[in-house]
Amino acid sequence: MIKIAIYGKGGIGKSTTTANLAAAFAMLGKKVIQIGCDPKADSTINLLGGEPLLPVMNYMRDYDEDPEEIGLISKVGFGGVLCIETGGPTPGLGCAGRGIISTFHLLEDLELFEEYHPDVVLYDVLGDVVCGGFAAPIREGFARDVIIVTSGEKMALYAANNINSAVKNFEDRSYAKVLGIVLNCRNVANEEERVRKFADDNDLRILATIPRSQEIIDFEDEGKTVIEGDPDLPISKIYTDLAKKLLKECQEVES
Repeated sequence: MIKIAIYGKGGIGKSTTTANLAAAFAMLGKKVIQIGCDPKADSTINLLGGEPLLPVMNYMRDYDEDPEEIGLISKVGFGGVLCIETGGPTPGLGCAGRGIISTFHLLEDLELFEEYHPDVVLYDVLGDVVCGGFAAPIREGFARDVIIVTSGEKMALYAANNINSAVKNFEDRSYAKVLGIVLNCRNVANEEERVRKFADDNDLRILATIPRSQEIIDFEDEGKTVIEGDPDLPISKIYTDLAKKLLKECQEVES
């Protein structure tokens, strides 16, 4: 089973990257679970035709109990991707990271992986802060690998550096490692050079470069990934090629 946590600064495109990767893996015949780990709970919306999914934390608040089966807190989206959103506390109350930890423990109790037998699990994680629950995918062994999504903007690279440092803090415990960077272009000045320098300074690879694309925006307006909207587009092929690369590399490590 391939388990990847995708981190990045809020608004940098990590959910777009995660959903398109999930769709690409599914198109390659893989059984995929995508778990959104952000209080906004919008990670999976473009796999579900634009329809939001009831987050786990909302279910627990609304019904004052833990769900007894996965079907109560999940939906099957494009390509058979099983979609789950952790959600967060009532705004202004509680810790958002705590919602992630509670959800992960619940999924363990429900034996999600044993019941569903996924080939690929993707965690879409807010990376502005990498502490408490937001570090759970890398700290508690849920993900084996980390991808950092960034642009060439100063604050995006600042967040990327924090994420990379956080992952390195757990390396000696045989937790997750950083596979590399996805450059999600914002067309800022000298963007590729800035990200290349950051990657070189931190001994990281740039796994893929996603150009600024109106097609992504247009299909998201329809509640779709570009993979679903038109898998033959050049932008779709970038995501598909990245999925193929990740499958090859992660499977080689597992074998």
